[in-house]
Amino acid sequence: MSGVDEPDDELLGRVLLTRVIEPGDEVGGRWVRELGVGEAVRRLREGGAALPGVSGKRWAGLVARAEAARPRRDLEAARDAGVRFVSPGDAEWPRQLDDLGDARPLGLWVRGRPSLRMWALKSVAVVGARACTEYGAHMAATLAAGLAEQGWVVVSGGAYGVDGAAHRGALGAGGATVAVLACGVDRPYPRGHTRLIGRIAEQGLVIGELPPGDHPTPSRFILRNRVIAALTRGTVVVEAAHRSGSLVTARAAQRLGRHTMGVPGPATSGLSAGVHDLLRGEATLVTDVADVVELVGAIGELAPGRRGPVLPRDLLEPATRQVLAALPGRGTARPDEIARSAQTVKDDAIARLYELRALGYVERHGDGWKLTRQAVTSVRHGHDRG
Repeated sequence: MSGVDEPDDELLGRVLLTRVIEPGDEVGGRWVRELGVGEAVRRLREGGAALPGVSGKRWAGLVARAEAARPRRDLEAARDAGVRFVSPGDAEWPRQLDDLGDARPLGLWVRGRPSLRMWALKSVAVVGARACTEYGAHMAATLAAGLAEQGWVVVSGGAYGVDGAAHRGALGAGGATVAVLACGVDRPYPRGHTRLIGRIAEQGLVIGELPPGDHPTPSRFILRNRVIAALTRGTVVVEAAHRSGSLVTARAAQRLGRHTMGVPGPATSGLSAGVHDLLRGEATLVTDVADVVELVGAIGELAPGRRGPVLPRDLLEPATRQVLAALPGRGTARPDEIARSAQTVKDDAIARLYELRALGYVERHGDGWKLTRQAVTSVRHGHDRG
């Protein structure tokens, strides 16, 4: 792998360590940083005195794992499945993962044709509840499709719920998406997403830290989330309860200095309670793609200003709107009364009343003027906008 037919010792050592050291293990990461891959592997294979930071019992377990590891066989299995191994320092390695320090992945197993490094340069994570609502699925898919249409890569975890909706939204828009798995990338999980993950591998990328055939565990799901956070420019949480794993992704993003965003939900929804907690902290509220891109995009990519719908009365000149607003909701008023309420002179008020009559807003009744039925609604809306 890593671009050569015959793997070198560094590559074989890193592949072996993916069988020995759990994702995110900072103790193991410190061994690699301080001793180097070769020395760490040698010490594990010799099984002598324990390296610092682990108990004798845990060291014995790690040594047993090292004895059972077959890195050449793992590389062959990966090659047969169309999977490559990308190491830190390789041309394809996303350097932002180095921000994880000793918790940085030992390497990543990658399935799919595009360059992971290039795709990660302009990527956004969209994550959330597995048991999401229809609203959550709709928002995730809509955001992902919009991001994909604007050239952003959508990164998520391949799970049911919000993750799956985000991946499908990006795929449906003909865009780019990356699934970060908590298991071997040759064994899609959950099984119900086998077809979806296959589509992602064909159109995008499926990546993970664990070697071929390895299975997910609860802790691996949690630790996987730090990769999603570090890989991307920002994380959008669509729906999340108080104990949702997607909040782990958001908090990891905050620690790494990435943008953290939340999509608001109903105040009564438990599935949005975790998002609302984020929004009370340092996360930014977003409601559409423009909001997201304003945060993670280049300087000057600003979201449009927000305003309500344009009503017909909004197109009137301000002085004419003032005369219209001076008419009572019921009954008639004389021109001098209307002029006083509109803070203008009688002749100006009469001229504007005739203009409003031509537009269908008012009608004349003897010496008085009154609103037409259609105008009553328009004036009330205008007052509501306050």
